[in-house]
Amino acid sequence: MLLNVHSFFSFKYGVLSPERLLKEVQAGGHRHVALTDINCSAGHSEFFRQAKDHDVHPVAGIDLRSGMRQLYVGLARNNAGLHQLNGLLTDHLLDGEALPERAPELPDTFLIHPYGARHIPSVLRENELIGVRPGEVDRMRFARLTHPKEKYVALTPATFRHKADRNTHRLLRAIDRNTLHTKLTPADLAPPDERFLSTAELLRAYAHAPELLKRTEALLEQCEVDLAFNTSKNLRTWSGDAEEDRRLLHELAQQGVRYRYGDPSPEVLRRLEHELRTIEGKDFVSYFLINWDLVRFAKQQGFFHVGRGSGANSLVAYCLGITDVDPIELDLYFERFINPARDKPPDFDIDFSWKDRDRITQRLFEKYGEGRRVALLATYSTFQERAIVQELGKVFGLPPHEIAALSAGDPSRPRWIGKGDRLEFSGRTSAPPESDPIVQAIHRYAPRLKGLPGHLSIHVGGVLISERPITHYTALHLPPKGFPTTQFSMVEAEDIGLYKFDILSQRGLGHIRDAVELVEQRTGERIDIHDVKRFKQDPVIKDMLRTGDTIGCFYVESPAMRMLMKKMRVDDYKGLVAASSIIRPGVSHSGMMREYLLRYHDPERRKLAPKKLLDIMPDTFGVMVYQEDVIKVGYAYAGLSLAEADVLRRSMSGKFGNRKEFGEVRESFFTGALAKGHPLEEVQELWTQIVSFGDFSFAKGHSASYAVESYQSLYLKAHHPLEFLVGVANNFGGFYHTEFYLHEAKRAGAVIEAPCVNRSGELCTLGEVVSAERGVMSGMRQRHSTIASHHPPLLFLGLNNIKGFPTEVTQLLLKERDRHGPFTDLPDLLRRVPLHVEQARMLVRVGALRFTGRSKPRLLWDLTLLHEGPRSADPIGDLFVTKVEEPRLPELHHHSLADAYDELELLGFPLCDPFTLVECRSDDQTIGRSENGNAPSHPFTLSSSSLPHILSRQMPSHINKRVQMLGYMIHVKATHTHTGQDMTFGSFIDTAGDFWDSTQFPAIAERHPFRGRGIYRLTGVVEEEFGHCALRTQAMEKLPWKPDPRLAG
Repeated sequence: MLLNVHSFFSFKYGVLSPERLLKEVQAGGHRHVALTDINCSAGHSEFFRQAKDHDVHPVAGIDLRSGMRQLYVGLARNNAGLHQLNGLLTDHLLDGEALPERAPELPDTFLIHPYGARHIPSVLRENELIGVRPGEVDRMRFARLTHPKEKYVALTPATFRHKADRNTHRLLRAIDRNTLHTKLTPADLAPPDERFLSTAELLRAYAHAPELLKRTEALLEQCEVDLAFNTSKNLRTWSGDAEEDRRLLHELAQQGVRYRYGDPSPEVLRRLEHELRTIEGKDFVSYFLINWDLVRFAKQQGFFHVGRGSGANSLVAYCLGITDVDPIELDLYFERFINPARDKPPDFDIDFSWKDRDRITQRLFEKYGEGRRVALLATYSTFQERAIVQELGKVFGLPPHEIAALSAGDPSRPRWIGKGDRLEFSGRTSAPPESDPIVQAIHRYAPRLKGLPGHLSIHVGGVLISERPITHYTALHLPPKGFPTTQFSMVEAEDIGLYKFDILSQRGLGHIRDAVELVEQRTGERIDIHDVKRFKQDPVIKDMLRTGDTIGCFYVESPAMRMLMKKMRVDDYKGLVAASSIIRPGVSHSGMMREYLLRYHDPERRKLAPKKLLDIMPDTFGVMVYQEDVIKVGYAYAGLSLAEADVLRRSMSGKFGNRKEFGEVRESFFTGALAKGHPLEEVQELWTQIVSFGDFSFAKGHSASYAVESYQSLYLKAHHPLEFLVGVANNFGGFYHTEFYLHEAKRAGAVIEAPCVNRSGELCTLGEVVSAERGVMSGMRQRHSTIASHHPPLLFLGLNNIKGFPTEVTQLLLKERDRHGPFTDLPDLLRRVPLHVEQARMLVRVGALRFTGRSKPRLLWDLTLLHEGPRSADPIGDLFVTKVEEPRLPELHHHSLADAYDELELLGFPLCDPFTLVECRSDDQTIGRSENGNAPSHPFTLSSSSLPHILSRQMPSHINKRVQMLGYMIHVKATHTHTGQDMTFGSFIDTAGDFWDSTQFPAIAERHPFRGRGIYRLTGVVEEEFGHCALRTQAMEKLPWKPDPRLAG
């Protein structure tokens, strides 16, 4: 037996997984083993689940320590004891108070104090003992015992197997201590005797005190914890009464079906009754009611939500308002969500705005959290390739530049490749040579660290709501987010029967909500953003989908998605649902995206698909697009049961792909498909497609939910573009940089203005031109076209758009402006707001004081004169309460190009047309005529060449022709060919403001790499596929900016 075993859940201390640990103790002949990780109970579930396969009796415990000092080892006699130990550790971790030197009364535990510790009580309770390590036996034999001999047991800590494990432990401790491994003290490390000993070695170690082993074995035999795997531990009822829950669910479903359908058809009512019977039969009623109540609360607070995932397959969920996807309209497969063979509750994914999610989470704790029955779900932050090399480089003492070079490898694609029993970096590097002993040590130990958990993190949205206190299963800790969080992950939680609620956040809902509110503020119009049926019929939206005019719109704005929609000629809801899933790597990487497009455009090609697959998936022409398709294929094609088909579907997520059940289902798939007479080659190809889905395919209901949100975004952009784009820019979560949403706002008629201390808020705002300011706003720089008589709206950037300008200063400035009115000039601003000199300079340089009518150079002089001496870190405000005499200054010249460089530095992008910043070269020819024959609007050049230079809109008339194109790069996607070679896709804006795409195959991608944002000149051939044009690049260069005039002599 072994007492006080550590797994790698003793973070940055232990080195073995519970499974590897069990193999070791089984090989050593041990029957009883206590897993006692340091201040952590994360490993118990996995340890207990696998123990039966290794013929080991598992004991649950915790090694309770203050830092590295062991206070006592707690063992759970039973489930109540595990609850008590987890509760003690939770009190410590949540309150931040030190663990007591002596544990409180924990009657269902054994508490073992380390022999020789100063804090051992003189009188021990019945369940308190003293543990003697192997190296302490002789010392105990010859010492006077301070307690009855029956209180002494064998404490056999086990952390590593051999020298390599101990060295790994040493490196982990150095990483934890953030120090060189040579500076570690013995107190920082596990003692050398924390080695796994076999039963024979234990007998020899305790040969002079065998009674310690006998007592320890008897002690461990008394410990019996039953985690009752796979039995639900979730909250059983919502109202407190199961019958009342059932009645309420039926009532809500009947109300909802009439709200959604008016006079529902018999088909709808049959489906509703079928779902209700299944939900009741599986005892999932409370799960639905908890989600319903949460959504109801959100609506009361004015929060937007999206119910997505496979939950969108449920008609009951649709009727309860949890989702907004009509499963009847899309023929969604309810069995993907719940089927008779599924024992675990279904998985609702509910998205809220990133601004609202914490309030929703807080609501769950307020309503259900009494007695620690609610907790966030943890994840494990594991050591991965680049981070391992960085950490090992530090503990071995490498200088930062060598660590950076060693960890970067090939900068375009950092990755590791296998070299026998070690890992090496691929690609070019300026790192130390391979012969360097430190590099060799890093190569030797990096694989040992890979995958080890380094610390706990927080699951992206998982929340547990338990019938009993969660400390019956895990201790809780308190991360910076401020909510109690488990010490185990989703996998362990599901194993023991705790199934999460997914409370997720996204920025798309934030920009929709902000846009709706902004429209109402500016126009008085109240938009029913949930009227998606009307949006689906909107001709403007149909045209936007067909043409890919979807920048800023949720999930449909990426270059790849816009390209796919144009190729599919999407103009309706079902087409968008399909596109939302086809774009996922699971479909595209399997080659089935192209096959889908071929069959979509060519009815004759559909006949090449196996008839059985066409029968199963007629809407997608026999191509697997959704996760449900895997269930359908498994069930109808291979004859699997629904339970087996669902295991097959779940295995794609990677959660269970390494477990025995996946191998069994694979065998059943082949056996069943061949028994049905399908050709082996066809079965193998189909299986390859299934496996390629991996974790990268969507449930159809998930795609449908995303499509609903896409339509909401599309409606706002179609009919209220400026309010919509301000919402997108202010939520900072779109696919592109803020600059390109401002570009879209320009195209929609706005004039983009730099931040202004009198007009800007924290974030972007819309406003009309104030008559007194018109001359100043438009005349300071000739960057915008002349303001028309109707005065287009101004879009002011927010003060928080200024890089490095403190948010707290912004809030002070706005508060002062709200209280006492606009600022009159620079001295007035400095008197009223405690700005440091550099902060004031930032405001001047970004143009935030242009309302004064003074040039930037003059304002900077004024600031210098007003400052007169104090350190630049000091606030200026009190320095001047009297008017400063105007000095006589020489003429101060100002170049508009300096504005652009200030903006590049302080905003991250210029507000002027970026093409005006390109340096002209004498050996180039002036850009040719525009499409309409007029002279170009940009004073820059193209290379001397006979090739035509074209705009995006001219690409369809130049198919298969070699051309030149200029583009302001907005996005680059790096990817790999099937042979592993690097290639890239580029997206650009041309001089007319339109988007276009390029493809750089491996040879070109290597010869002509992208070199950051800027203007590029590309030469290549225009290619067309399914109606979408792109440039296949043959050569590319980045054009230089004009010199920065701020640096001139």
